[in-house]
Amino acid sequence: MALTTVAELRTALGVGTLYADSVLQQVCDAADNVLLPFIWSNTLSIIGHSNTANTGTSYFADPINEILYVGESVVITGAGSKHNGNKTITGVDTRSITYAITGNNNAVTPFHPINPYAKLAADTYLDPSTVPAIQEAALMISVDIWQSRQAPSSGGVTIDGYQPSPYRMGNTLLARVRGLLAPYLDPRSMVG
Repeated sequence: MALTTVAELRTALGVGTLYADSVLQQVCDAADNVLLPFIWSNTLSIIGHSNTANTGTSYFADPINEILYVGESVVITGAGSKHNGNKTITGVDTRSITYAITGNNNAVTPFHPINPYAKLAADTYLDPSTVPAIQEAALMISVDIWQSRQAPSSGGVTIDGYQPSPYRMGNTLLARVRGLLAPYLDPRSMVG
């Protein structure tokens, strides 16, 4: 799901066919990688897991017993081959869920942490690729990334010394498009 297409970026930059599609696609993908983690999504972080021979258990830092339910279909990623994939929840506790696992090497494993955290994705109700404000923000970030690649010191200047800023990909990258994104930002992404 690319928020900005190569054709849109080509047009915005006015570069015609000067650059290969693959080069521009890298910029579009980078913009998605910067933006999408901040957009509201129906995901939870899995902090650890364990399993018996045929049942997997995923653990969460926060209570999930009123978020997930038995029979719900979820997708787990980043938790190892036994736990990854489409899973149907068979049990829900305060901070854990259980589901069936399959495989040849399902030795009993006690709880152990996952670093970095794995992800659990449930049904999503917001498709960022259909929201014009999110698409515009992605295009603006793509243009900034492109311009930074071409002239890395072309950021703003200070009022007193007219010195170029060292890097335009700093902490203000998302701040410049936050007005477009405000209704769609995940409050969990703004901690810190």
